[in-house]
Amino acid sequence: MLTPQQIEARLDRILLRVTKPGRYVGGELNQVIKPWDSVSTHLALIFPELYDLGLPNLGMAILYDEVNKRADALAERAYCPWSDMEAEMRSAGIPLFSLESKHPLAQFDILAFSLPYESLYTNVLTMLDLAGLPVLAEERGDEHPLVIAGGHAAFNPEPMSAFIDAFAIGEGEELIHDIIAAHQAWKASGESRNDLWARLAAVPGVYVPRLYAVEQDVDGVISAIRPTHPAAPQTVIKRVVGVLPPPVTRLLVPSIDIVHNRIAIEIMRGCTRGCRFCQAGMINRPVRERSVEEILAAVEDALTHTGYEEIGLLSLASSDYTHIQELADAVAERLASRKLSVSLPSLRIESFSVDLMDRLKELKPGGGFTLAPEAATERMRQIINKPISKAQLMETVEAVFSRGWNSVKLYFMIGHPDETLEDVQAIIDTCKAVLAIGRRHVGGRAKVSAGVSTFIPKPHTPFQWVACDSLEQIRAKQNLLRDGLRNPGFKLSWVKPEVTFLEAWLSRGDRRTSAVIHRAWQLGASFDAWQEHYDYQRWLQAFADCGLDPFSYSHRARDLDEILPWQHISSGVRIDYLKEEFHRSQSGELRDDCRDGCYACGILPTFNDLRAELPVDAWKCPPVKRRRSAKVEVA
Repeated sequence: MLTPQQIEARLDRILLRVTKPGRYVGGELNQVIKPWDSVSTHLALIFPELYDLGLPNLGMAILYDEVNKRADALAERAYCPWSDMEAEMRSAGIPLFSLESKHPLAQFDILAFSLPYESLYTNVLTMLDLAGLPVLAEERGDEHPLVIAGGHAAFNPEPMSAFIDAFAIGEGEELIHDIIAAHQAWKASGESRNDLWARLAAVPGVYVPRLYAVEQDVDGVISAIRPTHPAAPQTVIKRVVGVLPPPVTRLLVPSIDIVHNRIAIEIMRGCTRGCRFCQAGMINRPVRERSVEEILAAVEDALTHTGYEEIGLLSLASSDYTHIQELADAVAERLASRKLSVSLPSLRIESFSVDLMDRLKELKPGGGFTLAPEAATERMRQIINKPISKAQLMETVEAVFSRGWNSVKLYFMIGHPDETLEDVQAIIDTCKAVLAIGRRHVGGRAKVSAGVSTFIPKPHTPFQWVACDSLEQIRAKQNLLRDGLRNPGFKLSWVKPEVTFLEAWLSRGDRRTSAVIHRAWQLGASFDAWQEHYDYQRWLQAFADCGLDPFSYSHRARDLDEILPWQHISSGVRIDYLKEEFHRSQSGELRDDCRDGCYACGILPTFNDLRAELPVDAWKCPPVKRRRSAKVEVA
């Protein structure tokens, strides 16, 4: 195996032949380099995407900070090399390495992959192979690193179960330390790799696929998912941190341009809105907030240690933060002289949100205003539980343009099985009405962008039992939108249905899908999130080679009592609650924001022990109002 010095020498000969060589050299401001032999555990944090997208990932930054605080462990980073760099590395015999020390990944104790979305799956295989490791977990022995994965996509771990040794389900700030402790104890014991699985399975929030058996018929219907080892629980419940740890302020500063050059401060975690299509809103419960003082101190410290000129105050629903007005005022007052850009993503559609953005606009004028009505008819908004009236939307748009903003971006979703072409036509009509308001205020400078995604029934949501829309229907709806929004002043963006279907197949897959992912990778699949790399026919071929019908995953509605491939993984939200929300969607019944009253989703009783430890005003779930939420029910 090559030494770090040999890798650096070979890198010097190939870097000038690839695009953006700065992706592969490290040396960023605030990187952490520890003497290799000074620690007992070497962990590689791996984002299976380009450096440009991986470096600003906040989850990676948090774990990098957490592990490097330890005296007995180090964390270094690796990202997926672009196709030109991969070819050069293979030709030069360079294994995949960490950016900090240039050690081959095969020399690390733990390889920790982040899986935020499914189109990264084949990149994981590329990186394991480029590291010189067997891609199949069953072919790795005691001499190989432990391969773990976490992230939103890990809430259905089955499609990647053939490649990953253990999955970290939920929030990683505490869980990563428990995994390191289990690995250190195993390493000191001299036990076999099989004993490591038992130690990991005993850690709350860790799922070890090889300790579970799945019984499934030829049609794909699952009859049972059962643990095969006493250390493995029947249901793996996600981990949650009771109090958010201090924000990371020594963020890495790259030497090349990346997708987000900014300070990212998480002001709140979780969401109470209850949108029925939104997986993030379900699996990130409960809501926890940081204080205004902690956020401001973190911003000041991060400015000192990074030099960034943009600040992102992040959460799933920023305007739901209890002290958002106080925070916006304080940020504007403290930073006004620096002319910094501050963004608050995901605001509610109400004039209050416009006031917030107008306050922050004083720091650095420019940009546009983003709103997410998701649907354009009252009927569809009731189905998906997005309680926004047309009058409220237009009132907000009026406030936006009247304050001098020139552009509005609207996010919509098409493809729900109950949607009609009339619902899609209403998106066109809404966009035209918004542009008319803009032109009345700012004339020809008014612009309206419509970003239209396609519905996928994601696991752990009330829609997890429904089917995707057909290819023909999606194309018809997209063509209707394209024809209706051709005029000047409009910009329309959408995702090809073939791309949507891949996400649906992989997010809703079972253990058999592992063979498909492996076969697609063998056929050349990689960087499937990139249009120039994604090949729909290649994936159809992979499914055919494995004897599986991809559309059985995306277009077969599930019975409410059917065992789903991810049913042994719990987000803490009761499955009966999801079923109840599904029935309410069918009758068009809205569910109020659960800050106004608890609807017994299950998250409060699951984490009652955490709630008792929290400071006043940190936990935003209201008291339980119904007796049936007094016990935990997971399935």
